[in-house]
Amino acid sequence: MSVSLMDLWLAILLAGLFCWIASAVIHMVIKYHNADMKNLSNEDEVASAIGAGKPAPGLYHMPWCGDMKNMGKPEVQEKFNKGPVAVVTVFQNGLPPMGKLLVQQFLYFVFASLLVAYAASLAYPVGTDYMTIFRQVFVLAFLAHGVGTIPYSIWYGHPWSNCVRFLIDAIIYAAVTAGTFAWLWPSMTN
Repeated sequence: MSVSLMDLWLAILLAGLFCWIASAVIHMVIKYHNADMKNLSNEDEVASAIGAGKPAPGLYHMPWCGDMKNMGKPEVQEKFNKGPVAVVTVFQNGLPPMGKLLVQQFLYFVFASLLVAYAASLAYPVGTDYMTIFRQVFVLAFLAHGVGTIPYSIWYGHPWSNCVRFLIDAIIYAAVTAGTFAWLWPSMTN
């Protein structure tokens, strides 16, 4: 007998909640992500320079090169060689809206769990054993939470140590998701 998403609604919500709790523990108790970013020694001067341009919230690259064909131009190459080369994210002024961000993070975890549930429901019927579900869902959840972080180290200069920490997070979220789905996978007796 096949498994529907409706059969997995509780697993989807609980996996999302448990991942959200794991994320809170990672960021508020263990705090290994405190090493993700560094401060600039001349932060005030850089903030003044960026603020003087009044940039809208967004992602900026400097030096700016809007077309890869321009990379061959000597003046563009000089800017890159002189530096600094940076990717800058500009947020809205003010403290981060933590309530909104925490809700979005929870919704992200539920959405990832929904996609994992859909793929697992296509692959396995009611009554599939715990370890089979755990292994399948673990891989799916690791893909959902981890693999997408790798290109940021390849293309945007994020330190590989940051990538490793996010992949550790992905392993934790994958294990939490896999355990939740394996625990709540519909059995023949339900």
